[in-house]
Amino acid sequence: MSSAVSRRNFLSFDFARGAGAGGHWVTLHRVAMACRVEVKLVSDAPGDIAAAREALDEADRLEARLTVFRGTSDVADVNRRAAAEPVRVGNELFDLLQISRDIHADTEGAFDVTAGPLTRCWGFLERDPRMPGAEALSAARASVGMSGVTIDAAQRTVRFDRPGMELNFGSVGKGYVLDRMADCLRRRGVRHALLSAGASSLVALGGRDGGWPIDLRPQRLGGRVASIRLRDGAIGTSGSGEQFFEAEGVRYGHVLDPRTGHPASGVLAASVIARSGAMADALSTAFLVGGAGLATRYCAAHPDTQAVIVPEDGPPAIVGHYAGASMEFRE
Repeated sequence: MSSAVSRRNFLSFDFARGAGAGGHWVTLHRVAMACRVEVKLVSDAPGDIAAAREALDEADRLEARLTVFRGTSDVADVNRRAAAEPVRVGNELFDLLQISRDIHADTEGAFDVTAGPLTRCWGFLERDPRMPGAEALSAARASVGMSGVTIDAAQRTVRFDRPGMELNFGSVGKGYVLDRMADCLRRRGVRHALLSAGASSLVALGGRDGGWPIDLRPQRLGGRVASIRLRDGAIGTSGSGEQFFEAEGVRYGHVLDPRTGHPASGVLAASVIARSGAMADALSTAFLVGGAGLATRYCAAHPDTQAVIVPEDGPPAIVGHYAGASMEFRE
Protein backbone atom coordinates (compact mmCIF):
# COMPACT_ATOMS: atom_id res chain seq x y z
CA MET A 1 0.00 0.00 0.00
CA SER A 2 1.27 3.46 -0.81
CA SER A 3 -0.08 6.94 -0.16
CA ALA A 4 0.68 10.46 -1.29
CA VAL A 5 -0.36 14.07 -0.90
CA SER A 6 -0.05 16.28 -3.98
CA ARG A 7 0.47 20.05 -3.77
CA ARG A 8 0.16 20.99 -7.43
CA ASN A 9 -2.27 23.80 -8.20
CA PHE A 10 -5.91 23.38 -9.15
CA LEU A 11 -6.34 27.12 -9.79
CA SER A 12 -3.75 29.69 -10.82
CA PHE A 13 -3.85 33.44 -11.36
CA ASP A 14 -2.30 34.86 -14.53
CA PHE A 15 -0.05 37.58 -13.12
CA ALA A 16 0.85 39.04 -16.52
CA ARG A 17 -2.81 39.67 -17.37
CA GLY A 18 -3.98 40.58 -13.88
CA ALA A 19 -2.06 43.72 -12.96
CA GLY A 20 -3.95 46.81 -11.87
CA ALA A 21 -4.21 50.12 -13.65
CA GLY A 22 -0.74 51.09 -12.42
CA GLY A 23 0.79 47.87 -13.75
CA HIS A 24 1.03 46.17 -10.37
CA TRP A 25 -0.97 44.51 -7.61
CA VAL A 26 -0.62 44.13 -3.85
CA THR A 27 -0.90 40.75 -2.14
CA LEU A 28 -1.44 40.22 1.58
CA HIS A 29 -1.46 36.69 2.92
CA ARG A 30 -1.60 34.58 6.05
CA VAL A 31 -1.56 30.89 6.89
CA ALA A 32 -5.03 29.77 7.98
CA MET A 33 -7.15 26.65 7.48
CA ALA A 34 -3.93 24.71 6.81
CA CYS A 35 -3.24 26.71 3.65
CA ARG A 36 -2.11 30.09 2.35
CA VAL A 37 -5.00 32.58 2.41
CA GLU A 38 -4.47 35.57 0.13
CA VAL A 39 -6.06 38.91 -0.64
CA LYS A 40 -4.89 40.33 -3.95
CA LEU A 41 -5.61 44.02 -4.60
CA VAL A 42 -5.21 46.24 -7.66
CA SER A 43 -4.75 49.20 -5.30
CA ASP A 44 -2.10 50.16 -2.76
CA ALA A 45 -4.35 52.73 -1.06
CA PRO A 46 -3.88 52.60 2.74
CA GLY A 47 -7.60 52.06 3.27
CA ASP A 48 -7.69 49.06 0.96
CA ILE A 49 -4.65 47.49 2.61
CA ALA A 50 -6.19 48.01 6.06
CA ALA A 51 -9.39 46.37 4.79
CA ALA A 52 -7.40 43.36 3.52
CA ARG A 53 -5.75 42.94 6.92
CA GLU A 54 -9.18 43.06 8.55
CA ALA A 55 -10.38 40.37 6.13
CA LEU A 56 -7.43 38.13 7.05
CA ASP A 57 -8.26 38.65 10.73
CA GLU A 58 -11.77 37.45 9.90
CA ALA A 59 -10.29 34.25 8.44
CA ASP A 60 -8.47 33.59 11.70
CA ARG A 61 -11.60 34.25 13.75
CA LEU A 62 -13.79 31.95 11.68
CA GLU A 63 -11.23 29.16 11.60
CA ALA A 64 -11.16 29.18 15.40
CA ARG A 65 -14.95 28.74 15.44
CA LEU A 66 -15.46 26.24 12.61
CA THR A 67 -12.47 23.87 12.58
CA VAL A 68 -12.67 20.28 13.80
CA PHE A 69 -9.00 20.36 14.74
CA ARG A 70 -9.36 22.56 17.84
CA GLY A 71 -11.18 21.27 20.88
CA THR A 72 -12.33 24.80 21.72
CA SER A 73 -14.18 25.43 18.43
CA ASP A 74 -17.95 25.71 18.10
CA VAL A 75 -17.97 22.67 15.82
CA ALA A 76 -16.02 20.58 18.33
CA ASP A 77 -18.52 21.56 21.02
CA VAL A 78 -21.44 20.46 18.82
CA ASN A 79 -19.73 17.17 18.00
CA ARG A 80 -19.22 16.46 21.73
CA ARG A 81 -22.74 17.29 22.93
CA ALA A 82 -25.33 17.24 20.14
CA ALA A 83 -26.13 13.53 20.42
CA ALA A 84 -27.19 14.10 24.04
CA GLU A 85 -28.88 17.50 23.89
CA PRO A 86 -29.72 20.42 21.57
CA VAL A 87 -26.69 22.71 21.31
CA ARG A 88 -27.16 26.43 20.75
CA VAL A 89 -24.76 27.72 18.10
CA GLY A 90 -23.52 31.08 16.85
CA ASN A 91 -24.58 32.85 13.68
CA GLU A 92 -21.74 31.60 11.50
CA LEU A 93 -22.18 27.94 12.34
CA PHE A 94 -25.96 28.14 12.04
CA ASP A 95 -25.64 29.85 8.65
CA LEU A 96 -23.18 27.22 7.44
CA LEU A 97 -25.45 24.41 8.62
CA GLN A 98 -28.38 25.81 6.67
CA ILE A 99 -26.27 26.22 3.53
CA SER A 100 -24.97 22.66 3.89
CA ARG A 101 -28.44 21.22 4.44
CA ASP A 102 -29.81 22.91 1.32
CA ILE A 103 -26.90 21.81 -0.89
CA HIS A 104 -27.20 18.26 0.44
CA ALA A 105 -30.84 18.18 -0.67
CA ASP A 106 -30.14 19.78 -4.04
CA THR A 107 -27.27 17.40 -4.88
CA GLU A 108 -29.13 14.16 -4.18
CA GLY A 109 -27.06 13.53 -1.05
CA ALA A 110 -23.69 13.69 -2.83
CA PHE A 111 -22.62 16.54 -0.52
CA ASP A 112 -22.83 15.76 3.18
CA VAL A 113 -21.04 17.51 6.06
CA THR A 114 -21.77 14.56 8.37
CA ALA A 115 -19.38 12.31 6.40
CA GLY A 116 -16.59 12.77 8.97
CA PRO A 117 -16.92 9.21 10.37
CA LEU A 118 -16.22 7.87 6.88
CA THR A 119 -13.16 10.10 6.44
CA ARG A 120 -11.89 8.89 9.82
CA CYS A 121 -12.65 5.25 8.97
CA TRP A 122 -10.59 5.42 5.77
CA GLY A 123 -7.73 7.15 7.63
CA PHE A 124 -7.80 10.33 5.56
CA LEU A 125 -8.51 12.60 8.52
CA GLU A 126 -5.18 11.64 10.13
CA ARG A 127 -3.38 11.57 6.74
CA ASP A 128 -2.79 7.82 7.23
CA PRO A 129 -5.11 6.30 4.59
CA ARG A 130 -5.97 2.62 4.67
CA MET A 131 -8.58 0.07 3.60
CA PRO A 132 -11.22 -0.21 6.34
CA GLY A 133 -12.71 -3.50 7.44
CA ALA A 134 -16.31 -4.26 6.52
CA GLU A 135 -17.52 -3.99 10.12
CA ALA A 136 -15.79 -0.65 10.71
CA LEU A 137 -17.14 0.76 7.45
CA SER A 138 -20.67 -0.36 8.27
CA ALA A 139 -20.47 1.34 11.67
CA ALA A 140 -19.18 4.55 10.10
CA ARG A 141 -21.96 4.58 7.51
CA ALA A 142 -24.54 4.23 10.28
CA SER A 143 -23.28 7.53 11.73
CA VAL A 144 -23.60 9.51 8.48
CA GLY A 145 -26.59 11.36 7.07
CA MET A 146 -28.01 14.90 7.15
CA SER A 147 -31.39 13.36 7.96
CA GLY A 148 -29.95 12.74 11.42
CA VAL A 149 -29.29 16.44 12.05
CA THR A 150 -32.14 18.53 13.48
CA ILE A 151 -31.77 22.29 13.04
CA ASP A 152 -34.14 24.42 15.13
CA ALA A 153 -34.35 27.87 13.54
CA ALA A 154 -36.35 29.39 16.39
CA GLN A 155 -33.95 28.27 19.11
CA ARG A 156 -30.86 28.30 16.83
CA THR A 157 -29.86 24.85 18.02
CA VAL A 158 -28.57 21.66 16.41
CA ARG A 159 -29.19 18.12 17.61
CA PHE A 160 -27.99 14.69 16.38
CA ASP A 161 -30.47 11.83 16.44
CA ARG A 162 -27.87 9.17 17.22
CA PRO A 163 -24.42 8.78 18.81
CA GLY A 164 -21.31 8.84 16.66
CA MET A 165 -22.46 11.64 14.35
CA GLU A 166 -20.22 14.63 13.72
CA LEU A 167 -19.94 17.71 11.55
CA ASN A 168 -16.94 18.52 9.38
CA PHE A 169 -17.04 21.53 7.06
CA GLY A 170 -13.77 20.79 5.27
CA SER A 171 -15.50 20.62 1.88
CA VAL A 172 -17.27 23.98 2.21
CA GLY A 173 -15.48 25.93 4.95
CA LYS A 174 -12.77 27.63 2.88
CA GLY A 175 -15.30 29.02 0.45
CA TYR A 176 -17.52 30.18 3.31
CA VAL A 177 -14.61 31.97 4.98
CA LEU A 178 -13.69 33.68 1.70
CA ASP A 179 -17.30 34.87 1.39
CA ARG A 180 -17.13 36.47 4.81
CA MET A 181 -13.76 38.02 3.98
CA ALA A 182 -15.28 39.47 0.82
CA ASP A 183 -18.06 40.97 2.93
CA CYS A 184 -15.40 42.72 5.04
CA LEU A 185 -13.81 44.21 1.94
CA ARG A 186 -17.14 45.41 0.54
CA ARG A 187 -18.03 47.12 3.83
CA ARG A 188 -14.71 48.98 3.66
CA GLY A 189 -15.35 50.11 0.09
CA VAL A 190 -12.97 47.79 -1.76
CA ARG A 191 -14.30 47.29 -5.31
CA HIS A 192 -11.74 44.94 -6.86
CA ALA A 193 -10.00 42.07 -5.08
CA LEU A 194 -9.19 38.41 -5.57
CA LEU A 195 -9.34 36.17 -2.50
CA SER A 196 -8.02 32.62 -2.39
CA ALA A 197 -7.54 29.80 0.09
CA GLY A 198 -4.97 27.30 -1.09
CA ALA A 199 -5.16 26.16 -4.71
CA SER A 200 -8.81 25.12 -4.74
CA SER A 201 -11.00 28.00 -3.48
CA LEU A 202 -11.30 31.50 -4.92
CA VAL A 203 -13.67 34.48 -4.65
CA ALA A 204 -13.52 37.48 -6.99
CA LEU A 205 -14.77 40.99 -6.24
CA GLY A 206 -15.24 43.08 -9.34
CA GLY A 207 -12.62 42.47 -12.01
CA ARG A 208 -11.27 45.13 -14.34
CA ASP A 209 -10.64 44.69 -18.07
CA GLY A 210 -13.07 41.82 -18.49
CA GLY A 211 -12.46 40.09 -15.18
CA TRP A 212 -9.79 38.33 -13.16
CA PRO A 213 -7.79 35.83 -15.30
CA ILE A 214 -7.87 32.33 -13.79
CA ASP A 215 -6.52 29.06 -15.18
CA LEU A 216 -8.01 25.67 -14.30
CA ARG A 217 -5.26 23.08 -13.91
CA PRO A 218 -6.58 19.74 -12.57
CA GLN A 219 -3.87 17.92 -10.67
CA ARG A 220 -3.91 14.62 -12.50
CA LEU A 221 -4.42 15.98 -16.01
CA GLY A 222 -0.98 17.59 -16.25
CA GLY A 223 -2.03 20.84 -17.93
CA ARG A 224 -4.50 23.67 -18.32
CA VAL A 225 -8.11 22.71 -19.04
CA ALA A 226 -9.60 26.19 -19.37
CA SER A 227 -8.83 29.88 -18.98
CA ILE A 228 -11.50 31.99 -17.30
CA ARG A 229 -12.18 35.68 -16.95
CA LEU A 230 -14.23 36.05 -13.78
CA ARG A 231 -16.18 38.99 -12.38
CA ASP A 232 -18.05 38.93 -9.06
CA GLY A 233 -18.14 35.21 -8.48
CA ALA A 234 -16.36 32.22 -7.01
CA ILE A 235 -14.58 29.11 -8.22
CA GLY A 236 -14.18 25.89 -6.28
CA THR A 237 -12.29 22.82 -7.48
CA SER A 238 -12.17 19.29 -6.11
CA GLY A 239 -9.96 16.50 -7.41
CA SER A 240 -9.04 12.93 -6.73
CA GLY A 241 -5.30 13.58 -6.68
CA GLU A 242 -4.96 15.67 -3.51
CA GLN A 243 -4.72 12.72 -1.13
CA PHE A 244 -4.89 9.06 -2.07
CA PHE A 245 -3.50 5.60 -1.51
CA GLU A 246 -3.13 2.50 -3.64
CA ALA A 247 -4.00 -1.04 -2.62
CA GLU A 248 -3.65 -4.08 -4.88
CA GLY A 249 -3.24 -1.81 -7.88
CA VAL A 250 -6.37 0.26 -7.20
CA ARG A 251 -6.17 3.99 -6.47
CA TYR A 252 -8.45 5.33 -3.71
CA GLY A 253 -8.95 9.11 -3.43
CA HIS A 254 -9.81 11.08 -0.31
CA VAL A 255 -13.19 12.37 -1.54
CA LEU A 256 -15.78 9.86 -0.33
CA ASP A 257 -19.29 9.26 -1.59
CA PRO A 258 -21.41 9.65 1.58
CA ARG A 259 -24.14 7.52 0.01
CA THR A 260 -21.96 4.43 -0.40
CA GLY A 261 -19.13 4.99 2.07
CA HIS A 262 -16.52 4.42 -0.65
CA PRO A 263 -14.15 6.83 -2.46
CA ALA A 264 -15.66 8.63 -5.42
CA SER A 265 -14.59 7.34 -8.83
CA GLY A 266 -15.03 8.22 -12.49
CA VAL A 267 -14.11 11.92 -12.26
CA LEU A 268 -10.58 13.32 -12.07
CA ALA A 269 -11.65 16.86 -11.17
CA ALA A 270 -14.72 19.06 -10.92
CA SER A 271 -14.64 22.86 -10.95
CA VAL A 272 -17.67 25.04 -10.28
CA ILE A 273 -18.30 28.75 -10.85
CA ALA A 274 -21.05 30.10 -8.62
CA ARG A 275 -22.20 33.23 -6.86
CA SER A 276 -20.56 32.35 -3.53
CA GLY A 277 -17.43 30.54 -2.42
CA ALA A 278 -19.42 28.22 -0.17
CA MET A 279 -21.61 27.14 -3.07
CA ALA A 280 -18.67 26.68 -5.44
CA ASP A 281 -16.68 24.59 -2.96
CA ALA A 282 -19.59 22.39 -1.92
CA LEU A 283 -20.80 21.82 -5.47
CA SER A 284 -17.33 20.93 -6.74
CA THR A 285 -17.22 18.15 -4.13
CA ALA A 286 -20.74 16.99 -5.00
CA PHE A 287 -19.97 16.89 -8.73
CA LEU A 288 -16.73 15.00 -8.16
CA VAL A 289 -18.90 12.40 -6.44
CA GLY A 290 -21.94 12.52 -8.73
CA GLY A 291 -20.23 13.24 -12.05
CA ALA A 292 -21.48 15.04 -15.14
CA GLY A 293 -25.00 13.64 -14.77
CA LEU A 294 -25.51 15.28 -11.39
CA ALA A 295 -23.84 18.50 -12.59
CA THR A 296 -26.18 18.65 -15.60
CA ARG A 297 -29.30 18.14 -13.49
CA TYR A 298 -28.20 20.69 -10.89
CA CYS A 299 -27.22 23.40 -13.38
CA ALA A 300 -30.49 22.94 -15.28
CA ALA A 301 -32.40 23.66 -12.06
CA HIS A 302 -30.06 26.41 -10.81
CA PRO A 303 -29.23 29.07 -13.41
CA ASP A 304 -25.98 31.05 -13.06
CA THR A 305 -23.98 27.98 -12.08
CA GLN A 306 -21.30 26.53 -14.34
CA ALA A 307 -19.21 23.40 -13.99
CA VAL A 308 -16.18 21.91 -15.72
CA ILE A 309 -16.10 18.13 -15.29
CA VAL A 310 -12.93 16.19 -16.14
CA PRO A 311 -13.78 12.47 -16.34
CA GLU A 312 -11.28 9.68 -16.00
CA ASP A 313 -11.97 8.28 -19.46
CA GLY A 314 -13.10 11.10 -21.72
CA PRO A 315 -12.74 14.76 -22.66
CA PRO A 316 -13.60 17.55 -20.20
CA ALA A 317 -17.13 18.96 -20.44
CA ILE A 318 -18.67 22.31 -19.57
CA VAL A 319 -22.14 22.27 -18.00
CA GLY A 320 -24.33 25.31 -17.32
CA HIS A 321 -23.51 29.00 -17.61
CA TYR A 322 -22.31 31.76 -15.26
CA ALA A 323 -23.07 35.31 -16.38
CA GLY A 324 -19.94 36.78 -14.79
CA ALA A 325 -17.51 34.38 -16.48
CA SER A 326 -16.09 33.98 -19.96
CA MET A 327 -14.23 30.76 -20.63
CA GLU A 328 -11.73 29.61 -23.21
CA PHE A 329 -11.91 25.82 -23.22
CA ARG A 330 -8.80 23.80 -24.08
CA GLU A 331 -9.78 20.86 -26.26
